[in-house]
Amino acid sequence: MTRKLYFAPGACSFVPHTLLETLGEPFEPVLVKLHKGEQNTPEYRALNPHGQVPVLVDGDAVITQIVAIVDYLDRRHPAAGFLPAEPVARAKVMETLAWMNNTVHPTFTHVFMPFKYSDKPEVQVELKAYNARLYRPMLADIEAMAEKAAAAGSAYLAGPQFGPLDAYALTLLRWGGFAGIDPTTFPALWAHVQKVAQLPAVARAVARERLQLNVYQAA
Repeated sequence: MTRKLYFAPGACSFVPHTLLETLGEPFEPVLVKLHKGEQNTPEYRALNPHGQVPVLVDGDAVITQIVAIVDYLDRRHPAAGFLPAEPVARAKVMETLAWMNNTVHPTFTHVFMPFKYSDKPEVQVELKAYNARLYRPMLADIEAMAEKAAAAGSAYLAGPQFGPLDAYALTLLRWGGFAGIDPTTFPALWAHVQKVAQLPAVARAVARERLQLNVYQAA
């Protein structure tokens, strides 16, 4: 087996994890325990000098970053339909994927790991609270996407087939629970996420990562 995915449970690596499961071809999932610092070992840094997940190893190719991995898998497996073939439609999906990755995701990181941005405890408290407030309207934007897809009779956020936007939407909404946001307050998105989680390929990834979709706990 030459294809490996280095992932961490509940991290954004869930996106390529679900795509690989959807392909149905053999791959080796390699668990990286971030809380134990395994991303900082010399062996892992040789794969990804930035010490992040995911990393996709496909033969001699080593690919990092969600957007790059999604693009690679789509080009290697166009029949899977992860991204639209039509150029403008494809660009619009990549546009949303990039926004999820470079805007929504880092906002949550400020909530979940404020120590990355300041070594002062009082600043960390401010960062966490401030970014949690920013995170909710971002989820509202994804809620609007789910509403629009449902109104158009589209099974998934980018069209008739499951793709990276659906997996990332699940991840981002789930993270909202850690930011003190009840996912059920976004009814269209919550319904969509529950539907996506029941897809056999996604369910396998959820089971391997031992994920709970709703981690929100009322104060």
